[in-house]
Amino acid sequence: MLPLLSFHRTVLEDIHDPTTNDLLVIARGLGLRRIVCNLLKLYDSPQNLVLLVNATPEEESEIGEELGIMGCRKPGLRVVGYETGSKERQEMYKKGGLISVTSRILVVDMLQSQIPTELITGMVVLHAEKVTALVLEAFIVRLYREKNKEGFLKAFTDQPEHITSGLSPLKNIMKELQLRKVHLYPRFQEGVKKALERRRADVVELSQELTESMAEIHHAIIQCMTSTLADLKRSNTSLDLDDLTVENAYFRSFDHIVRRQLDPVWHKVGPRTKQLVGDLATLRKLLGYLLTYDPIQFYMLLETIIESNQTTSSGGKKEHHSPWLLTDAANVIITVAKRRCYIMTSTRKEPVLDDMDEEGWAALDEVNGTVGQSQEAGNSRPRWLPSGVEPVLEELPKWNLLADVIQEIEEELIRMETDPRMKNTPGNNTVLVMTSSTHGCSVLTEFLESMDYSAPAGQRGTSMLMMKLGRYLWWKGRLHQTKRAEGRGEQNAYYRTNTGQTSTSNTNRSGNNAGVSEALQRKDKERQERAASRRRVRGGKTAPAPTPSRSQSTAPSSVVDDPVEADLFTQLISQQSSGLEFIDDGDITLLDFDTVQFETEFDANYGLLAPQQTVVVRPYSDDADDMMLAELQPKFIVMIEPNVDFFRRVELYRAANPGLGVRLYHMFYGNSSEEHKFLAGIRKEKNAFERLIRERGSMLLPIFEDTRQQQGDDVIKTISTRIAGGRRELNTEPSRVIVDMREFRSTLPSLLHASNLLVIPATLTVGDYILTPDICVERKSLSDLVSSFNSGRLYTQCEIMSVHYKHPILLIEFEEEKAFSLEIISDMKSYAKPVNKYPPKKPNAKEDDKSPFSGPTIQSKLVLLTLTFPRVRIIWSSSPYATAEIFKDLKKDSAEPDPTTAIAIGAEEDPDVGAGVNTAAEELLRCLPGITQKNVKYVASKITNLRELCEMSLAQVQELLGAEPGKACWEFMHYGSRKEGT
Repeated sequence: MLPLLSFHRTVLEDIHDPTTNDLLVIARGLGLRRIVCNLLKLYDSPQNLVLLVNATPEEESEIGEELGIMGCRKPGLRVVGYETGSKERQEMYKKGGLISVTSRILVVDMLQSQIPTELITGMVVLHAEKVTALVLEAFIVRLYREKNKEGFLKAFTDQPEHITSGLSPLKNIMKELQLRKVHLYPRFQEGVKKALERRRADVVELSQELTESMAEIHHAIIQCMTSTLADLKRSNTSLDLDDLTVENAYFRSFDHIVRRQLDPVWHKVGPRTKQLVGDLATLRKLLGYLLTYDPIQFYMLLETIIESNQTTSSGGKKEHHSPWLLTDAANVIITVAKRRCYIMTSTRKEPVLDDMDEEGWAALDEVNGTVGQSQEAGNSRPRWLPSGVEPVLEELPKWNLLADVIQEIEEELIRMETDPRMKNTPGNNTVLVMTSSTHGCSVLTEFLESMDYSAPAGQRGTSMLMMKLGRYLWWKGRLHQTKRAEGRGEQNAYYRTNTGQTSTSNTNRSGNNAGVSEALQRKDKERQERAASRRRVRGGKTAPAPTPSRSQSTAPSSVVDDPVEADLFTQLISQQSSGLEFIDDGDITLLDFDTVQFETEFDANYGLLAPQQTVVVRPYSDDADDMMLAELQPKFIVMIEPNVDFFRRVELYRAANPGLGVRLYHMFYGNSSEEHKFLAGIRKEKNAFERLIRERGSMLLPIFEDTRQQQGDDVIKTISTRIAGGRRELNTEPSRVIVDMREFRSTLPSLLHASNLLVIPATLTVGDYILTPDICVERKSLSDLVSSFNSGRLYTQCEIMSVHYKHPILLIEFEEEKAFSLEIISDMKSYAKPVNKYPPKKPNAKEDDKSPFSGPTIQSKLVLLTLTFPRVRIIWSSSPYATAEIFKDLKKDSAEPDPTTAIAIGAEEDPDVGAGVNTAAEELLRCLPGITQKNVKYVASKITNLRELCEMSLAQVQELLGAEPGKACWEFMHYGSRKEGT
């Protein structure tokens, strides 16, 4: 069980009261999950029904696990998901306890009275920063308070930066959740500060300077971001884009800020502006990748970006290129990134060796001018590397810093083992290394496994980078070979010229050893000796070496600009295809399982390692890191990238373990985006808390009242305007709307309920919303409208609505604060072109080369829809708020719909609802000519079985199906086989 600090107990004392409704805003990394779990533990009893709302699946499993450790096991936290049936959910609700349920399921259960809302003890809402009037959580709280005034509601968030946009954001959240108190706990709060600074961890800050090449690339990327932002502001002078700064661009939320600013005019902006928005996200990612990717991976990423800006996904030529790629700074980025990997020193070509023998290697050494050097131990140049390529392989500076830190930790561990006073100290000698991503974990793990401690600084990961360089050169040469063959319009020369050689080589190697040369046998023996004496790396396994395979040719495509490089890389492929394998430091990297020795001791290779011999590499996570620290109890922690959240978690870990000494190595690149982002994140959180404190001090508490009471004209309904000016009487039943279950993914049901309409969930076959017995509405968003037109689903839906309802309506709903337009203006301008000027379709035209006239537009499809179904009315709504008002106007002075009738309409035509018991007979009916999807149900309702249909006369069948379809069906049943035989 994770211990509680003094400020944790203070928070629980403030919010545990079941008679209060509270909002807790706490800084990230201060143990929010610890507080939530202890609060849930207080109400773990069958007499209580406490619901956990708005938790992700990962949070549900982690909270359940932590509650189990705290003793809440019978039954503990139970999870209600989509696979849980209705009856099973009702039984779980009746048994009480702690239940985590998704918002959509809880809304439906509340509306259908499947959960005893009046018996709910309380609700715990996570991620309160996301609560607005449109989300389902606000809908849940309104339903909760309608029937339960006594139950508590506790809301939690650790994202104060998200409660700073808009006017009075804190007040809006408290209004939607109907809360009365708010508790703010920033890092600088007196109680938090006192609790964490009582026992401080030993923090060692390591500021590492960027290499000259990395600093040059970093500065060039910042230049590209600055020019892109300036270009974006010049293109949209009418908007307030002051928040678009390079400092804000460091954060992942910057993409959402840009899009939110441009959403109202998104239909007016051209493709250049949209390209700039995408470029900002790409450049932001490049800044992070520069500091975490090895040089070869970073250069491959740049080549992929260049290729993606030249061709589309379908292979056509791209029209709109990224402007930053045309700048001098982009040229610096690409040139210096390549120089970090390798440089070209020669243009001469090497002979292609057909056999892997000593004479071939001698010839290669003679051509390269390295006679007698290939077997020297000090020569690190592999034999497969072309002579014109000189590897540079610049290591990331933090790799060398990490190696020094681990060496220092090992020396400290040795000193602690010899000191008798340090032997019984609490904690574990495992070294914990934290990084920002899973990719960083894999890179660091590979580096630690292949690290050479005896090598000088900056060359300890040369073997790993040399393997990656070999893979890179292999797939790049293979790509050029493929492109060159495609350019000639013929089969790849690689397969044509080398298939025979490869098969011959394989034939010689099969069978006995008679076909294997003495040189190969000698090399196999040397390989076995080297494999047996290879040093064990940390973790208990040997460093794997890459074996190039043909599947690696599916790597991201890149552009081979230099023909000299292309020839050298292509020759490398030829060498590999003729039998040569990659050689790394004189060792064949092709793993031969026949030579692996399994007679060694099991514990030496597969047993558990001692803690002092273990290095755990993990990515930063959420509050689960608190549990990880409590389980591992490391004394030495290394943070490869700065992270405010984890830094505070280490503070909590140190403060909760009084006798444990913790040393934290905090690495960061000085004067880089990494340091700027770290400091900017702390500053943004501090400013957010200061704003929330000011708003809480001047905020007027919202007044909550029951809005479900009908007042004024809503109580009196006009029954008929044709009787003496309209007979009016009291409205005895509430105004209601029947909503399809699938519509609860949208925000409209919540707004309908907020506008005093009774929302009744049901499984509807026809329509999405039933407003009156005569009005059926099919709601479509823009994306859904386009997909429904393309699939033909909208045609069927309008047809069914026209059959069963007097007033079918198609509602096209736009999103709030977004463009109220079907298509962008640049496309709409081309509609005025005359018909006879349509460009002819080319025989080999690709999909991206099609003109805007190659297919019908969305407007023309809507016109065809209205011509086909004249009774269908189209309503345009600018936002869900406008839709709620439209529905209220449509329902005025009309009768209320009946849920039972609405569910039954169309159910007999939908086999999923229960119709079509005899599916085999219906399938046979559909195979008969004249019987279609539209009339198959009608025919099935008029006949008892298929024999009755076959015994009908021609006139009877024509009366059932119509003249032509009936004749076709009757002739097929009586003469079809004879006509086929004649």
